[in-house]
Amino acid sequence: MDDIDIYLKEDLSNIGDITSEALFSNEKINANIICRERCVVAGLKEAKDIFNKLGVIITLLSKDGNLVKKETIVAKLSGPAKSILKGERLALNIICRMSGIATETKKLIEKCKKINPNISITSTRKTTPGFRKYEKKAVLIGGGELHRFGLYDAVLIKDNHIKIIGSVEKAIKKMKETLMNNKIEIEVENEKDAITAAKLAADIIMLDNFSSKEGKIVAEKIRKINPNIIIEISGGVTLENITDYASFADRISLGYLTHSIKSADFSLEVI
Repeated sequence: MDDIDIYLKEDLSNIGDITSEALFSNEKINANIICRERCVVAGLKEAKDIFNKLGVIITLLSKDGNLVKKETIVAKLSGPAKSILKGERLALNIICRMSGIATETKKLIEKCKKINPNISITSTRKTTPGFRKYEKKAVLIGGGELHRFGLYDAVLIKDNHIKIIGSVEKAIKKMKETLMNNKIEIEVENEKDAITAAKLAADIIMLDNFSSKEGKIVAEKIRKINPNIIIEISGGVTLENITDYASFADRISLGYLTHSIKSADFSLEVI
């Protein structure tokens, strides 16, 4: 059973769509999936997988990553009415959410690249449980990067790690002893800890909730110690202030891309 099977079962259980089953028998219909606003479309592959499982013929008229205009038909459907209605809301939920994430990511990247062509925009682990890989995929479709996928694939020493172990210095030294072949990223909340991390040769220093003015000053000090350290910005970054950070950061990570993004508007219309 894959993700799509699990999502379908959530909607249908072992019973099915009782409303459609009561109303219809073997009616065949055609329908369109329509984009109701200008956006970067994402999630079409997943929609195709959903309808294929339900025995619906689906023809994609766009591709994930395309910037589409309002009222663009992105897919045509043909098949049993009951099957199309079974997949309608699941497919739209995925397309709407993934397209919203991809669109915002692209918007942020285009804005930042004008200031710093080498900047990268990344997602975080602030994702919907069970839907992370699709939200992360949407960031990629929008031109962003993944950062780490989970706790298992990259080192990131955060504030609670430091509180428990006692200091930035202890955390970095212990990590170098324990996982000597891994790149070390550490989150810092003040200049003192940032300088300590730079002197101890952390690979990536995340400046958490720094103002852009303070962040720029600290970034300059870090680079004087070690110009190879990657400087990441996180916390308090918005569409309005992101370019202030892009001028000096190597990458910017934004939780809101996946935890509180506005979904794009799509609908499925029977014709």
